[in-house]
Amino acid sequence: MIRHVREHRTNRVGQAFRLAAQALFRSETYLGAKFRHLRAKLGAGKAIKAMARTLACLYYRLITKGQVWVDQGSEEFERKRKERELAALQRKASHLGMQVVPAVA
Repeated sequence: MIRHVREHRTNRVGQAFRLAAQALFRSETYLGAKFRHLRAKLGAGKAIKAMARTLACLYYRLITKGQVWVDQGSEEFERKRKERELAALQRKASHLGMQVVPAVA
């Protein structure tokens, strides 16, 4: 019986998106902040792949629908991230029958 052996080929477009994702590490943009957050949470390899997919989706929407990307800045990403974390903490506390009270400064 003859087995089919798949030849490994490199996808140049995928490589370009992964390279662009790596370049986001030092970027002070919304995407850069998202990449740094994912890198701390998942590790470098998975974060690069995830951001490459994000960039590919943005590119696809730009080409097919003409949707424009407006960068909101890294501060906006951090603000939204803190809001999400606080909401998750409040949900978890209410599930346990507790209440989150902000500390007095």
